[in-house]
Amino acid sequence: MRLHLSRRRTVALAAVAAVLLVMSTLIFWPDGTPRVQPGAAPDSLTFEPCTYGTEAGSRPADCGTLVVAENRANPASSLIALPVVRIRATAQPVGEPIVRLGGGPGLSNMDFPEAGRLTDHHDVVLVGYRGVDGSRRLDCPEVTSELQSSSDGMTGPDTLSATSRAFGKCANRLQRSGVDLTGYSAAQRVEDMESARKALGYQRVDLVSSSAGTRTAMVYAWRHPESLLRSAMISVNPPGHLFWNPRVTDSQFAQYADLCRADTTCAAKTPDLAKTIRESVATMPSRWGPLSIEDTNVRVLSQYAMHHNGPGSAPNNAATAIDAYLDGGPGALWAMSVLSQVALPTSTVWGEFASFAMIDAPAARQYYAQGGDPGSILGNASTDFLWAGPGGVDTVWPDSPDNAGYRTVRPSAVETLLIGGELDFSTPPVNATDELVPALSRGHQVILPGLGHTNDFWEHRPEAGKHLLTTFFDTGRVDGSRFDRRPVDFGAVPLSMSAIAGLLIGITTGAVLIGLLVLGLLVRRRLRRGAPSRRASRWLRALTMVPLGLAGWFLGVLITWTLAPGWFIAAPVVVVPGTGLLIGLGAHVARSAASPGSRLTAAATVAGALVGALAGSLVATGLMTPVLGIVGAALGANFVVEFWGQRPRAEVIPGAAA
Repeated sequence: MRLHLSRRRTVALAAVAAVLLVMSTLIFWPDGTPRVQPGAAPDSLTFEPCTYGTEAGSRPADCGTLVVAENRANPASSLIALPVVRIRATAQPVGEPIVRLGGGPGLSNMDFPEAGRLTDHHDVVLVGYRGVDGSRRLDCPEVTSELQSSSDGMTGPDTLSATSRAFGKCANRLQRSGVDLTGYSAAQRVEDMESARKALGYQRVDLVSSSAGTRTAMVYAWRHPESLLRSAMISVNPPGHLFWNPRVTDSQFAQYADLCRADTTCAAKTPDLAKTIRESVATMPSRWGPLSIEDTNVRVLSQYAMHHNGPGSAPNNAATAIDAYLDGGPGALWAMSVLSQVALPTSTVWGEFASFAMIDAPAARQYYAQGGDPGSILGNASTDFLWAGPGGVDTVWPDSPDNAGYRTVRPSAVETLLIGGELDFSTPPVNATDELVPALSRGHQVILPGLGHTNDFWEHRPEAGKHLLTTFFDTGRVDGSRFDRRPVDFGAVPLSMSAIAGLLIGITTGAVLIGLLVLGLLVRRRLRRGAPSRRASRWLRALTMVPLGLAGWFLGVLITWTLAPGWFIAAPVVVVPGTGLLIGLGAHVARSAASPGSRLTAAATVAGALVGALAGSLVATGLMTPVLGIVGAALGANFVVEFWGQRPRAEVIPGAAA
């Protein structure tokens, strides 16, 4: 006897095995980050023509790689590579190039769709941030995991302690792998910009910076004033303010309260908006029915949502957050708790954030030493989220010697424009007015009425923003006359947190019910019509993969929300069991007559689905985990079904003994 495998089945098995092999090796696949080429010299730049996507369409550009020392203070430092893009000016005459410095910390500097507003007579240059965009990225999965799996909220006492230890573990791991964390400072970032300026042949440049990027612009002006013509800072963050002063935050809530009284819709809901939010936060319920609400998660998301009030930032904007407190009830607060834990842990590159933020470590220590929160509306939650509380990041992350000279404001003669939003909760313009403007001998400040943080500037009156910036860069004049006051529209909430809560519950429970219905229909079909043909079996298994996989995942999500709030909804422990079980059972029920139907077969199919789901889940991160978990479960189950269906068939071999 010998096994006889059909050609089609052999090809199918080989294809499934190949896909599983590809999935298992994805984790080792090289990413698209720049690389230091053999023989590359420090401060060398290579370029080739490319295009860059802006809100106005693709623009001609040059894309390249800048090679720099990881730590310029160390002659034996290794080299790292950073991406560089130059978006070319579209018309003559061409003025000084504009170097962009985006916010964060921990965010890329390479995403700037608004660049097209500045390229009429200027090249726009983007240089990747070391630690985020370069060949060495300071990811801290240890920190992300702790924040995602917090059982007492992202800033609960247990989580803060665990997160602080996670930052320490990340720092130790990176240093053991050869990373010099003291090289990832604002000063070294500035030197990267200087290297690019020199390599591109520019005598002087202009700067356009935003949020935390304005700190880099300040250091640039202090270190290399001769290299700069003009600097425009949007949402200015002076030294010592990489956290939120709760007294200032409360004063901004008072501003919103005044606006609420003047708004008919808002005033009908509360006579004192600030007082209502304070009472709602203080008496926040711990559950919405069976679903857990983590109050510190809600506080953190509230702080971030209040940064912007423009509709383009919805639902993460002030109007939506205020609506949640006024109209939403427990369901809206639960949605904020869930969204906070899903979105914020992965919102930054934590290692780069820590390295950059250490410039303000003394200020953070002083804040906590003085008692921290004095009893404000949102409390310490947001600052705790960034610094892992008192004795957190500042005690476990190495501080760069570069930071010592830039922790207080220095005088500067560089012509500088400061742009702030009147209602900016992230970088209140009063900080720049009181602390930075007096140190600028050629400084100008524009405070835009009714606007919040950076996104509001780019969103509201694009032509006015373009005119303000380009007029300043071209002539040094400051003309904000084209801006008007944008009233805060308290009623403009296209998707409320209450509606989001309903969608989350409806989608998850609906998907579970649909998946169970699909499984029931498969069973019913088999009982009534018998086993399907091989072709029909393959179609059934392919078509039911998604509904069964989603049902398994969402079943795990419902269990997490009700019984295990410390689990992250896309963690393998949530994804794998339900996904593997339902897809495995579905594949077994949909098997053809060629496959045996014993309990051992069913167990093997479910086991194959579980193994495949685990393999897929371990390859991915974040919300890609359930996607690849479902694909892996389907491949694993189908591999077993196809293999198990290879029944040996006797073949008569001439000359063989009877």
